[in-house]
Amino acid sequence: MSKYNIPEDCRYSDKDEWIRVDGKTIFIGVTDYAQHQLGDIVFVELPEVGSQIDAGESFGVIESVKAVSELCAPISGKVVAINEMLEEGPETVNADCYGDGWLISIEPSDEAEQSELLDAAGYAKFLDERSE
Repeated sequence: MSKYNIPEDCRYSDKDEWIRVDGKTIFIGVTDYAQHQLGDIVFVELPEVGSQIDAGESFGVIESVKAVSELCAPISGKVVAINEMLEEGPETVNADCYGDGWLISIEPSDEAEQSELLDAAGYAKFLDERSE
């Protein structure tokens, strides 16, 4: 089993983002694996509220002391909120990537896309296969 935190209440993309459904809103963030790989996060660039994001497309940038990586949308939708705390404290992603370190929340435009994402067990298997 994976050594990373992989909550059961999330779904996962093969680009290391997670989604969590909260009513009609979906929160998106980076996984524990991703934040470990990045190292100390120093900057996060997020889209504007009201913008449309499309599954598989870049919606922002996350920068660490080691690398700059694009954020890839796991599903499509309209951005309804961004985590403004990350502007002053991007390291929150390292400290609590599934909680206070969420990135954006969206209203999904195609709920069927969620079924294409991995569950916790599937993501753990994906990580294990990746590291072999």
